[in-house]
Amino acid sequence: MPDPRQPPQRDVFAERHARCRDRLSPGFRKVAEFIDANRADVLTLSALELGRAIGTSDATVVRAVQALGFAGLQDLREALAEAGETGTAADNLSRAWAAVDQSADTAMDGVILSLLDTLASLRSDRTRRVMPEALKILHMARRIVVFGVGPTAHIAGYFAARLRRKGRRQLVLDRTGTGLADQLLDLEPGDAVLMLAHGRPTREAEAVMAEAAQRRLPVVLITDCAQQRPARRATVTLVIPRGRDGRVSMHGATVACLEMLLVGLATTGRTTAIGTLQELERLRKLTRQG
Repeated sequence: MPDPRQPPQRDVFAERHARCRDRLSPGFRKVAEFIDANRADVLTLSALELGRAIGTSDATVVRAVQALGFAGLQDLREALAEAGETGTAADNLSRAWAAVDQSADTAMDGVILSLLDTLASLRSDRTRRVMPEALKILHMARRIVVFGVGPTAHIAGYFAARLRRKGRRQLVLDRTGTGLADQLLDLEPGDAVLMLAHGRPTREAEAVMAEAAQRRLPVVLITDCAQQRPARRATVTLVIPRGRDGRVSMHGATVACLEMLLVGLATTGRTTAIGTLQELERLRKLTRQG
């Protein structure tokens, strides 16, 4: 149940949409309804990309946003991001259950549809534009430092293990609180940081970002919100949503993005990758000898 001590959630977009809906032209109403149904996408897509998805022009998208009382897309994104931050994990799970009527079959279909939505972000113009920049930073690094805390720490560990098998030096930053300070001592010149930081910025993410800036290390950030402070400080930001807006978070698209990076790194460092795999096979044979 909601905590009565918490202030009521304010959704500026919903308030303005309800107030203006009947006065909007059919074209503007179509844009507003798309925004309401696809809030996570609106946080990452340009006006041109939104126009393509809706079936209208980018100018119409901008004018519709202004008709709702926002200065522009950036103002709208900030309002949507702020509204999205107020929900708890329990709230999101409750909404997800309500949306699928607690039917297991429907829930599974919902997961598949959500994954398809998030995976589509990997083919967006924005992702295609910044992916080569991210690969260049990671390929040129002497070592790749992977940051992730909480459930994301397991994904960070998986990615680091895959990097090791591709012949890449790597370090994992996965501790919380003061334990992270010990890990930060291991940062070296020539490192590049790959940060997995979804949702609200944690103190650990802020600390890693600050230390990377202090040491002038490039940061490739994978996040679901381009409006948060880490995204504004990162060298390159890959915006990867974790699920349908306001529902349970899923990491399928994040893992797929990491797999794309792994393939890209293996392609740019083929000799190292093949040599490491050959050495791994030799060591495996050694461990099987009885």
